[in-house]
Amino acid sequence: MTDFLWTRPADVTHATLLLAHGAGAAMDSSFMTRLAAALADSGVAVARFEFPYMAARRTGGKKTPPPKADLLVGAFQTAVQQVSAEAEGTFLIGGKSMGGRVAAMLAGSASLPGRVKGVVCVGYPFHPTGKADVWRLEPLEQSRRPVLITQGERDPFGSQAELAAVSLPEHVSLTYLEDGNHDLGPRGQSPATWGGNIRAAAAAVAAFARQLP
Repeated sequence: MTDFLWTRPADVTHATLLLAHGAGAAMDSSFMTRLAAALADSGVAVARFEFPYMAARRTGGKKTPPPKADLLVGAFQTAVQQVSAEAEGTFLIGGKSMGGRVAAMLAGSASLPGRVKGVVCVGYPFHPTGKADVWRLEPLEQSRRPVLITQGERDPFGSQAELAAVSLPEHVSLTYLEDGNHDLGPRGQSPATWGGNIRAAAAAVAAFARQLP
């Protein structure tokens, strides 16, 4: 069984997001915890989970790098099956960085349950850092569900300036966070704040969920 870390709204739950972590930080990292709290404040329940390689680190397992993203799709699908019965409202899948990429890969599969209505990618890794010619667009293009990407304007894995030259499918929408990096954090001299960008990302997810059929 997958272990889930739930963060639920204090009042009405309009949607549930099954949220995977990025390549290097666990489901209870500062970013994931802040994001889950902001989402709950926006009426979105969040079920965080970890891929097996990350969960193994908690039991003394060797700190190995993550496997290739496509090898994690099965684990995400298992998590969907396990959490589906507890999901309230519109059911979304998504993740931070690599986790969002894996969610998008799963959304391209015919085996994804119809209950899942959309995909949320927070800081999508459009390309490896320093390799803006190696684009990872295929999961987004092949997704059978609408996709929302919340992206820092200066994300090194795909900045707003770089993405201006990229054509995305109509079912993919982008929300930029002011002066944000890969964790949505702005620079010190920016009028934006990390907390403000996280809250803006959460609000975008809540609005995305509300407009899905």
